[in-house]
Amino acid sequence: KMVLLDASENELYDFIKDKDEIVLIVTAIGGQGHIFGRGNQQLSPRIIRLIERDNLWIVASANKIYGLENNALVVDTSDPELDKEIAGYRKVIVGWQERIVCKVEF
Repeated sequence: KMVLLDASENELYDFIKDKDEIVLIVTAIGGQGHIFGRGNQQLSPRIIRLIERDNLWIVASANKIYGLENNALVVDTSDPELDKEIAGYRKVIVGWQERIVCKVEF
């Protein structure tokens, strides 16, 4: 069921701010592997902070990960503290019941 289409940052925030549990699924954007900061500006730091760490799911093909410099994803939320919180080693869904651990850099 589609609940929002092409939503702005404010619309997303208003929709999720009072929810008990939110799962955010992101994919790597572009050739540099950005998961935040390029092409998804509506996912602002205030929205990302509403998501529990285990409920931030990253999805990418294994080929995409292995094709990235240092095999690392990148986060650039414009909030250095949040970038540090997200950075580190994260599970990435790469296929049906398949996950790899990938470094996330800022």
